[in-house]
Amino acid sequence: MYNDQYLIPEWRTAPKLAGRNGVEMGLFQLENDQRVIVLTADLAETTRVSSFGKKYPNRFLDVSVAEQNLIGVATGMALEGLIPFTSSYAVFSPGRSWEQVRVSVCLTNANVKIIGGHTGVSVGENGPSHQALEDIAIMRVLPNMTVLTPADANQTAEAMVAAAKINGPVYIRTTRPEYANYTKPINFEVGKMYKYREGKDVTIVACGIQVWDALMIAEKLVQDGIDCEVLNASSIKPFDAKALVESARKTGRVVTIEDHQIIGGLGSVVAETLSQELPVQVTRIGINDSFGISASWEEVYKQFGLDQKSLYNQLKLVIA
Repeated sequence: MYNDQYLIPEWRTAPKLAGRNGVEMGLFQLENDQRVIVLTADLAETTRVSSFGKKYPNRFLDVSVAEQNLIGVATGMALEGLIPFTSSYAVFSPGRSWEQVRVSVCLTNANVKIIGGHTGVSVGENGPSHQALEDIAIMRVLPNMTVLTPADANQTAEAMVAAAKINGPVYIRTTRPEYANYTKPINFEVGKMYKYREGKDVTIVACGIQVWDALMIAEKLVQDGIDCEVLNASSIKPFDAKALVESARKTGRVVTIEDHQIIGGLGSVVAETLSQELPVQVTRIGINDSFGISASWEEVYKQFGLDQKSLYNQLKLVIA
């Protein structure tokens, strides 16, 4: 029922690790490639690039609080043959630097890798000004841009390695909270939808932290006679339409879960795809046209119906 190819043996009790820690893990997997350069905008420690900078000071640059300059400098490096990874909070980059990403990076198809950290309302106490809820939407609309939303720290590290192999712009979305680090380290395939659980009654498509939630909820729902298929949409663009349609054809119902606005995010990608390929019932769960609040990330999730109890109740209504 579960795909052991992708989940660690004791995935239900996996050790907790913040998704952002995968950035550090990935960079050290790439350390022997002298073309890899890391840039940040005064957020080295919290975005988990400081250790790379300490080990390789000649391959690290902090441009201070200047996110637009961050993208400009990275573009120049990329056009000279380097592979720059920029690191900041997603509300600042790509949020504040979107014009530079559009014109400098995407228009020239520059080989810049953009790490957007502290995404979604899971940032918690940092409040709505720092909770990036629009980054998937604004990045997937850009020509030449690849958009990746890894599920945990292990997959974040593998996405970093995969991004370095792509000749062109890549956006990698990362998260701050500590939660289960449950996926096996594998060769991450850009454009692939990962099926973590087989099911026949409903397809759950999730990304980021919500993939873990979907797996845990599926275990509860099976006790109610509801068999969920769980897909990890870790690649938003390019998107695996074939895998989605195959699953939707089997179950006839699809639910998307994301810590992002449902407008323009994963739910929109799924709805757009199925409207063309296989019209079925699609229920989108996420942030519904609002900003977040300042509280612990667990409390914010309860407020917006993203905690496991709320998600369980919403999924039961879909099946009813």
